[in-house]
Amino acid sequence: MKLNKGLQKVYTQDRQSAGEAQHYAQIIAWGPVVFQTARIMVKWGILELINQSENGLTKQEICEQIKCSDYAVKCLLEASLSIGIVMVNQETDRFCITKAGWFLLNDKSTRVNIDLNHDVNYRGMFYLDESLKHGEPVGLKTLGNWPTLYEGLSEFPDQVKESWLNFDHFYSDESFEEALNIVFDEYHVKKLYDVGGNTGKWALQCVGYSDEAEVTILDLPQQIKMMQQDTAGKKGAERIKGFPINFLDEQATFPKQEGLDAIWMSQFLDCFSMDQIVSILKRAQEAMTADTRIFIMETLWDRQKYDTAALCLTMTSLYFTAMANGNSKMYNTNDMEQCIHEAGLEIEKLYDHLGLGHTIIVAQKAKSTNK
Repeated sequence: MKLNKGLQKVYTQDRQSAGEAQHYAQIIAWGPVVFQTARIMVKWGILELINQSENGLTKQEICEQIKCSDYAVKCLLEASLSIGIVMVNQETDRFCITKAGWFLLNDKSTRVNIDLNHDVNYRGMFYLDESLKHGEPVGLKTLGNWPTLYEGLSEFPDQVKESWLNFDHFYSDESFEEALNIVFDEYHVKKLYDVGGNTGKWALQCVGYSDEAEVTILDLPQQIKMMQQDTAGKKGAERIKGFPINFLDEQATFPKQEGLDAIWMSQFLDCFSMDQIVSILKRAQEAMTADTRIFIMETLWDRQKYDTAALCLTMTSLYFTAMANGNSKMYNTNDMEQCIHEAGLEIEKLYDHLGLGHTIIVAQKAKSTNK
């Protein structure tokens, strides 16, 4: 396994003392309770009240401001002390926020992940073991009866859908500016496919960035309908088209378009197993010419600078297992390279550390497959 230098120290040696390790093991054991404590402290505004106070707040002051019982606030504050999101002044009994508490309030990634895990994942994770054994998203039944999450997305309750879309868009959105520069300024793309284009957010960025850009979004029929609704009336929408396709159907071919410059796949291939990725890339390769490039933008966990990012990504893999489809994950570089080569493609260039940790892999038809 090839790890980024930032991950090597963390993942190749045990640096905790015995006491630290025991404490961490208990944090894991009480993980669901730890999570809900922190979430409620944020949701009820208690952390924000403490953060805004000049010298901290007493339990009674918090009770008065949030109109909640002494019992409830006492339980939350004592648990929050134990998990390290508040601290207390023993002389004044005033509670202040810690650095971890501050990040719960102010780090957008943390807030997005909390909402995803509560609204989308929480109940379904009870079935993670079954999902791992059977290769199916058994936990998805807590949201509805669909083979995969993507087929049910348009029917999700509003809060669940909002949390999922915020999670999905957050990481990719931070990379858009750099990605647009690569695609349109370095590679001078005009016609491109946006594979798994979802609500059309990237496509709108493309037609807004380049007056010559023409985008065809390839996605499930339900997603194409949602995309058409979300892009209607917006600048450049007339240069965005939809092509309905079920990527899991190996007989479903990519459309062939004269002058196709690029096939864009952002946070898309991680939604499939490696065998499925090879199948999709092979079909994409058949729609390419020697001048077409595939741009694969993924958050490859082994290329992250920091272990916090790698943690989020490897945990996201288990969301895919229990909730999304049962057989995909956030891949490492070796896995993705293997799929690319098996599909008759070769890597031309890699761009690392875009936005919050994305890599763009630029691939072209292998010389042996060029016609």
